Amino acid sequence: MNTDPIADYLTRIRNAIRANHKVVSIPSSNLKKEITKILFNQGFILSYKFEQDSAQGEIKIALKYTKDNNESVITRISRISKPGLRKYSASSDLPRVLNGLGIAIVSTSKGVMTAKQAKHENVGGEVICFVN
Repeated sequence: MNTDPIADYLTRIRNAIRANHKVVSIPSSNLKKEITKILFNQGFILSYKFEQDSAQGEIKIALKYTKDNNESVITRISRISKPGLRKYSASSDLPRVLNGLGIAIVSTSKGVMTAKQAKHENVGGEVICFVN
C-alpha cells in the first residue's frame, strides 16, 4: 500500500529519467492529472495521455530530453509538503525556485497551479513540489 501517491508519482518520473526511459506509466488520480498538465504547459514533459483501461486508469508521460547531449529537461523534482509535515504558504510568501527558472506547484482553493499563477491570483495553499 502506498501512503503518499504524489511522492510515488515524482519518484517514478525521477527513476525513469535516471534510466533514460522515453515514456513512464503512472497510476492515475485527479491531482496527478493536474500536476501532469502543469508539467506539460511549463515545457518539462513532451506529451501525456490519460488512459482509462482499468478502474483507476493510467497516465502515460513522454519525457523530454535535450537534442544535443540527451539530458533530461527536468534536472530536479522533489516533494515539499509531505503527509507527516504539510507546508502551506500565503500568497505573499510563495517560493521561487532557482530565481524563477524552476516552478513550484501549489494546491490552492482555486485548483492546482504554479506558484507564479497563485501569486498573480492572490491565493496561497499547500506547496506540493519543486521542479527545475
